[in-house]
Amino acid sequence: MKKCLALLIALSMIAATLYAQEEPIPPKRSRGAKVGAVAGVTMGYLFMDTQPINQFLTASKAAPVSEGGVFLYGGAGAAYIMLVKNLRVGGIGMSGSSKSSLVDPATSVRRDAEVSAGYGAITFEYVLPIVERLDLVGGLNLGWGGIDIELRKSTGGSITWQDEQTAFGGSTLLATNNMTRKLSGNFFIWTPSVSAEYAFLGWLGLRVGVSYLGMTGPSWEVDDNFDLVGVPSNVTGKGWMVNGGVFLGTF
Repeated sequence: MKKCLALLIALSMIAATLYAQEEPIPPKRSRGAKVGAVAGVTMGYLFMDTQPINQFLTASKAAPVSEGGVFLYGGAGAAYIMLVKNLRVGGIGMSGSSKSSLVDPATSVRRDAEVSAGYGAITFEYVLPIVERLDLVGGLNLGWGGIDIELRKSTGGSITWQDEQTAFGGSTLLATNNMTRKLSGNFFIWTPSVSAEYAFLGWLGLRVGVSYLGMTGPSWEVDDNFDLVGVPSNVTGKGWMVNGGVFLGTF
């Protein structure tokens, strides 16, 4: 989940090679169907509800993560298909995280938490030319994503080989104060979006927009091996997102 379609970023390098020649202005609009492809880097701020996660953290004597949301970044690429005029189909992947850390003054136990959100999806985008250089884009992403909650607790100092043997062979699961857990929630994601694209050059454009990241059908695991049950239904990575990006290609 956390590594979402990183290969898409490489598409921007391909597009840069194909469209390296600089043009003073974008090509003139026409009534014909758009052709070509775009690729580039994307970024956004996801206004996800972290309050349920922070309630879990503070009850565990850990510090809360950011209440505002999570900054995401990644890559995207798409190509126009000839079956439907001005329709682009491609892929996108984005991820980001928020961290917290707290040392208990009474016990000197340090607790770290990292909440990560991300997704990878197929994109369907319809491009509507408005005026010269400016397009309005309506899109829908369908794919898979979710959140990871990584928890770390340590008493500090070096950990020895013998410590690990004692912990693994101990009669209880809490044979040591040092521990790491990763709680992973995987979801089907759907993301409708509306964006504006402005072409500075015939091969270089800027995108800004707003979208909603929806997540349904959760499946939770601990350390990618054990089922996790009883997770509150409001612990998800869904929420509104403002986003933008820089793209190379055909505009």
